[in-house]
Amino acid sequence: MQRFRLTTLLGSICACLLASALVAEAQTPSPADSHVGKDGLTPAVAALLDQIRQNDRGQLAISREDGRFLRMLVAASKSRRVLEIGGASGYSAIWMGLALRETGGTMVTIEYDPARAKELTANIAKAGLSDIVTAVSGDAFARIPEQKGEFDLIFLDAWKKDYKRFFDLVLPRLTPGGLFLAHNVVNKKSEMGDFLAAIEQTSLFTTIVSPSGEGISVSYKRRK
Repeated sequence: MQRFRLTTLLGSICACLLASALVAEAQTPSPADSHVGKDGLTPAVAALLDQIRQNDRGQLAISREDGRFLRMLVAASKSRRVLEIGGASGYSAIWMGLALRETGGTMVTIEYDPARAKELTANIAKAGLSDIVTAVSGDAFARIPEQKGEFDLIFLDAWKKDYKRFFDLVLPRLTPGGLFLAHNVVNKKSEMGDFLAAIEQTSLFTTIVSPSGEGISVSYKRRK
């Protein structure tokens, strides 16, 4: 296993992030709300994101810092097909959906809990991203095989003890040159030892970043 550190793959990605920052920040405004403010968000989307976090009693949403990182990574990698496992109420999906507006891509986000899945669908619509992000309700182990084709980027933020099972399921669906991301790999690493060992032992190039301290593993699927 080759350890791919920030000076290699992620270093290149970060350089792309800096070069792509202005593009990623220039989000397409809605006709009813054309002003773009902090973080390149319209006031309506910024308020929606704040509301999702305020209502997040189960603390399932990622941090704002991690959301910004995901948006920049999706945009810089020019991902066209994204899969999210564990959509919760849509906070992370909105950040990535905004980047996909730039790349011309689409996304599928899967949420197990029916009530949260309804919130997820509603929040995606409120963000004006229903044409980009498709919310799917149900068990991701059953729903993922129903999705067709491969994915350029996969973001995993579900039940931590299932990370290894999800990784084994979706890795064959990740395009060569694609990125596999997993959340909470620092603050909840004790719950996913088998997964962390797996991403170290495969032929993936992997590094871990901590925009907010929770930790995101970034694994690059090598081109053959």
